[in-house]
Amino acid sequence: MIIYGVGLLALCTLVGVIIGDALGVLLGVPSNVGGVGIAMILLICIRLWMDKRGLMHVDTEKGVVFWGMMYIPVVVAMAAQQNVVSAITSGHMAVLAAIFSVAVCTVTIAALSRYKKGTPLPKEEISTLTSVGGKAHG
Repeated sequence: MIIYGVGLLALCTLVGVIIGDALGVLLGVPSNVGGVGIAMILLICIRLWMDKRGLMHVDTEKGVVFWGMMYIPVVVAMAAQQNVVSAITSGHMAVLAAIFSVAVCTVTIAALSRYKKGTPLPKEEISTLTSVGGKAHG
């Protein structure tokens, strides 16, 4: 069953790379645009969908978690290197993309922080433990 988790990760990676390459072609950038992020979002969505319907077995989830932990740092580092090379060679497009992404993230975080204010966590009670000598420790 762990192999199913690996297969699911591989499928999401393949779809993410295809979509990222297509976005690169549409935007006129000679590289993959967001393929790693698309793959990770797709993996999260599929995992949640399968879990909600009871299709995600424990062993399958172990495969997804293990390879996800191995995969993410390596691929993100590779994508970061590719993005730096693309940014240096594409000039103004990279600057506009950076400004746009920072603006979108700022607006999204502001909207989410104002969306629903939860109740604060209850204060923890501080218990005092007595040692053998009778002294209280906090």
